[in-house]
Amino acid sequence: MTPKDLSEIKRRLDPNKRYPASICGCYVNDDGEVLATFRKPVGTLPQEEVDRYMTLFRKALSGTQGQNLLPVTLSDTGDGAPCWNTLRALQQSRLRDDAALQQLFGAAMAWLQAEKAARPQTMDADKLAVSSLILVLDDAFDVYHRRRDGEEDRDRSDTMYTYVLCCVCTVKPRKAELTYRAGDFSVTGDDWVVSPPELGFLYPAREQGASDIYTAVYYTKNIADLHEGFAERVFGSVPEMPASQQRDALRVMLQETLAEECSMDVMQQVHDKVSDLIREQKEDKTADPLSMDCGEITRLLEDSGVTQARTQAFAQEYEEVFGQGAQVPAVNLVSPREFKVATPSVSIRVDPAHKDLVSTRVIDGQRCIVILADGAVEVNGVNIALSGD
Repeated sequence: MTPKDLSEIKRRLDPNKRYPASICGCYVNDDGEVLATFRKPVGTLPQEEVDRYMTLFRKALSGTQGQNLLPVTLSDTGDGAPCWNTLRALQQSRLRDDAALQQLFGAAMAWLQAEKAARPQTMDADKLAVSSLILVLDDAFDVYHRRRDGEEDRDRSDTMYTYVLCCVCTVKPRKAELTYRAGDFSVTGDDWVVSPPELGFLYPAREQGASDIYTAVYYTKNIADLHEGFAERVFGSVPEMPASQQRDALRVMLQETLAEECSMDVMQQVHDKVSDLIREQKEDKTADPLSMDCGEITRLLEDSGVTQARTQAFAQEYEEVFGQGAQVPAVNLVSPREFKVATPSVSIRVDPAHKDLVSTRVIDGQRCIVILADGAVEVNGVNIALSGD
């Protein structure tokens, strides 16, 4: 999905607009027992309650595409067909298909039980026990006709985009605190509070205004944990490799295949080139977030001064790890907002705009990281004098 498509859906979740039609929920305890289920028309809810629900749903569309937000491919045949049929029924019925709704809740609860079974059995099991709230909303809006100049014609609508948005939240008891009520102070902590979602999904994905009924957008709060068990039960498939694993794989690949050519200068150039491409792509709100394939990364390395022998080694390793023709989000290759230099003992974070202030040199036979002292230098917040000042 493009940033523009995502932004349009997020605007629909403005609590003051009350665009979504209804919210359905299932509240379960740590033992998998259903404590409550509900269906709430958004238009009848108190404003404060709508604010809280929309905050949770907006969170399930937050983060970085390619890291927190990942595409999941669905299939209407084979093992994935039952999952696709359930999601399609929820979307087309606008959550009125009770059987499909119970199938979704059942899949989520089966995952929660599997997660509990995988937890270490300790004496503090009661402290680890958590409840969960599974929420899903439905919404629909007009997809306006586009004129030849690319602008929307608000007087003409080609079709409707109908979607469901789900999030799974942990519910925990509030920490006991000393509070003031009715003229007296007392310790209270009996309330259970809903936390921001750990995961969620949007179905179907939206591409250039159209519904992609074979793709869902999957949200994970922790980019190192995709909760594959949830994805398998709800989608019948899993997202691509987690962003953290992709980044680690690419780093090891560059280090091992480029060997002695993996220099500070090369990494600075790679960071510059990829960051520029990401920024250019981001300026176009109608374009998908930048992804790069093996050929594009290989050419970028060659343009940064890496020899053909090393880039061929990189290409071979890339295809073995990710597959032929596979693309990776550019943000998993470099982080435009950060340039980090580290040794086992020292870590230096540099503003990417000033990374040219950092270089490597051999001084008196010792390999050194050199930082140009451009302006004042502080140690623990104290300006210091440098030798030669």
